[in-house]
Formats: sequence, structure tokens, C-alpha cells
Amino acid sequence: MDFSIKLINWYNQNKRDLPWRNTCDPYKIWLSEIILQQTRVNQGLPYYEAFVSNFPTVFELSQADEQAVLKLWQGLGYYSRARNLHATAQQVVKECNGVFPVSYDKLLQLKGIGPYTAAAIASFASNEAVAVVDGNVFRVLARVFGIDLDISKNTTKTYFQNLAHSLMNPELASIFNQAIMEFGALQCVPKNPQCNVCVFQVSCEAVKQKRVQELPVKTKIIKTKNRFFNYVLVEDVIGNIVLSQRKEKDIWQQLYELELYETGNEVDEDYIIEKIKERYEGVSILEFIHYDHLKVQHKLSHQNLWVQFFRVRLNMKIPQAVGKEELKKFPFPIVLHNFMEKIV
Repeated sequence: MDFSIKLINWYNQNKRDLPWRNTCDPYKIWLSEIILQQTRVNQGLPYYEAFVSNFPTVFELSQADEQAVLKLWQGLGYYSRARNLHATAQQVVKECNGVFPVSYDKLLQLKGIGPYTAAAIASFASNEAVAVVDGNVFRVLARVFGIDLDISKNTTKTYFQNLAHSLMNPELASIFNQAIMEFGALQCVPKNPQCNVCVFQVSCEAVKQKRVQELPVKTKIIKTKNRFFNYVLVEDVIGNIVLSQRKEKDIWQQLYELELYETGNEVDEDYIIEKIKERYEGVSILEFIHYDHLKVQHKLSHQNLWVQFFRVRLNMKIPQAVGKEELKKFPFPIVLHNFMEKIV
């Protein structure tokens, strides 16, 4: 229990003032947890505020158009989170009459909510004594207690879950979980933590063994894939622009994009011109621009996207093309949104 007391005392002195910590509303806590997955707090905070403002209750979110949800999410990445967020809201309204569950077991029955998120919501909203285990928790416990088990294995996750639970005072579940996550985020950080001012400096096994940078152990290596995206802003004779929606089970599903030619390596202007001539047979190209200075490398979790941009104006009217004033209504991948902000 000494660990828990030290941790909570540290938390009370160092915690950040964040809006989702000032509520027991499971809906708002759930929003914050989904938004903050794979996202830093300073990046996620304005998105949380936007969602609470636009959809103050689960009813408003459930009734929203998916495109509006994706548009509000634009720039956060991992867009399946936004689609699951919308689907879960509809599930809560349909199956729970709009009353968001607060128990761990019932939360696990909702779409897009796994053990970590369920534990976080249950403990923060109702003080249910179930320990959270995320990357921060793995790191803190592995270092303080000198645990060198591989955290990519499910058996290890169970071990850490049980350890965290044993360290928790059941009556202080909410503050314990928030404290250990905050400690990992602010003090026991992945690289170069300030161990000399840590409350666990004397007892920390990683410090004693000089293994701080080695722990936690994670041996699973995921290969990064390179992809080459060539986006063409196709403009018809009256200035409307061709858009399409990404329907396949791939990155950015349900988002909109310009005409895309994905290739196995970087291609030149001649290749794009030929593709346009094939796609719009018999049509004259009035203008062609290669924005070579705007090409970017866009990094995703397990993919590197090498993206370059072109613009072509054709001597025909395209019925499905969209007027420029309408473009702001559509959700785009952030790499496309940034390009269009500069060009359109």
C-alpha cells in the first residue's frame, strides 16, 4: 500500500487540470478515452471540447450524420475510432435507452470498448475497483518492480493487471488509476525520465539495476510498409472538383479524397498524364500542374505514405464534381486537407 500512498500523494501535487477529470459523466469520460487513444493530451483536448460542444449527450452523437462525426475528427487519425464512437453512441441509445453503462462488465459489451477503456470508465465514473493497464502503467510497474516480462504477450498483460489490482486501495480506485497513468505520462516517461526527483527513486528496481531504458520489455516488431500516393485535383471546365469516398477496408475508410493513383514507387508527370488520358478518354487537358514542392512523407502507425500532388483542368463538365464552396463540408485525411487549404 506504500506504493499507492506515494503515488496518490504525487498525483495530488502534480496532476494536470483536465476537463474529463472534473466529471463523473461516463459519456464524457468515454469520449476522452477514445479521443486520447494513440493521441497526446494537448492534441486531443480541443477535439474533446469540440465533441462535447457539438454533441453534449450521447443522444446528439447517436443522431449525428457519420460524415459530420468524421469531419469533427479530421486530423486525429485512426478514423476507425470515430466510426466506432458513432456506432457505440447508437448502441447505447438503442440498447440502454441512452443511459451510458458504468460497470466494467456492461461496458465491455459496447462496440469499440476493450478491457483498458472499460476499466478507465468504470473506475473514473463509479470508482469500481478494476485496474487500468496501458502503456504508461506497463512502464511504471515494470521499472519500479523490475519486471522484465515481454509486455506484447497476453499472459504478461494479465500479470500486470493482477499486480496493479493488488497495489490498489479498492476505495480509491478512481484516483489510483488516474495517478498511475499521470505518473507514466509526466514523470516515468519513455525516454530520459528524471529519476533523481522521482518519489520511487530509492525503491525503484530499474534505477538500482541501471535498467531504466531497458524496461518495459517489448520484443514484438511490426514491419513498416511503404506506399506511394499520387493525388490529382481534377477540375472540370466550370471549376468543380472530382471527389470520391474511400469505401474499402483500408486507412481513412469513409473519408473523401481527390483522384488517387497508388503506385509501387514514385512516378513522374508523364505517368500521371497518361493515367488521366486513360481515365478521361477523348478529353483535352487545358492545364497541368505538378506541386513538386508540396510532396510529403506522411507517417502512420505501420505505414509510410509518400504523397505527391498534381492538378489538371479538363475541357468538359463532370456531373459528379463538387463546387469549391462545398469542399469544407467533407471530411478529408489531414494530409489532403492541408494540401487543399493551400491550393483551393
